[in-house]
Amino acid sequence: MKRILLGLGKFVLGILIFLIAYLGIGWVLAQISVSEEANTADEITIYIKSNGVHTDIVVPAVTAMYDWTAMLPYEDAKQVDSTHAWIGIGWGDKGFYLETPEWADLKASVAFKAAFGLSTTAMHTTYFKKMTEDEDCKKILISKEQYQRLVNYIDGSFERSSDFIKVKGMELSESYIKIDTDANYGTTDAFYEAHGSYSLFKTCNSWANNALKASGQKAAIWTAFDTGIFSKYD
Repeated sequence: MKRILLGLGKFVLGILIFLIAYLGIGWVLAQISVSEEANTADEITIYIKSNGVHTDIVVPAVTAMYDWTAMLPYEDAKQVDSTHAWIGIGWGDKGFYLETPEWADLKASVAFKAAFGLSTTAMHTTYFKKMTEDEDCKKILISKEQYQRLVNYIDGSFERSSDFIKVKGMELSESYIKIDTDANYGTTDAFYEAHGSYSLFKTCNSWANNALKASGQKAAIWTAFDTGIFSKYD
């Protein structure tokens, strides 16, 4: 019995040391900034938007460069039409997205799989009629060339089907794979299959942080949390 208790104690201590190290190193890395690219034109408006935990990248639904509504049709959501001029896009663990509407619903199995990269991922999209800046929503002006890099980064996170459609800015594109579910957060959102595995080291916020880096914007070296991103935009 003593050996069992001693082994259990060492296991718990090991977990605590790991978590303290993870949070400490994560905090340090989040404080180190990646600077935005200099001398670029302010041509396209995007936003970063947090729900308090998770960061979305919000882009214009349609521009002369790219039409997101072709790949993410309005009809994929319950109540969306052409007056919804913006679309928020995020990447995350599929179990969290579809099985955890509230923190009280979180299952140990979902958390374990997410932490250690054992589950699949999904893209979550939300259409908005207008955007309002506040402490959880920041406007960023970027160039057309930077926006194209951002489009490429986001587009590359979606899994694709074998069905081809025409999209502005591309000759032909394989369509995204919509997830049929009733786990929507509201009437203007939808879920799609995504590439990659979620883990402690690749979170929804590190995905958004990398999107900003890909498009030459202010970001953290690495962050697991939304605060690491929004601290750069105070």
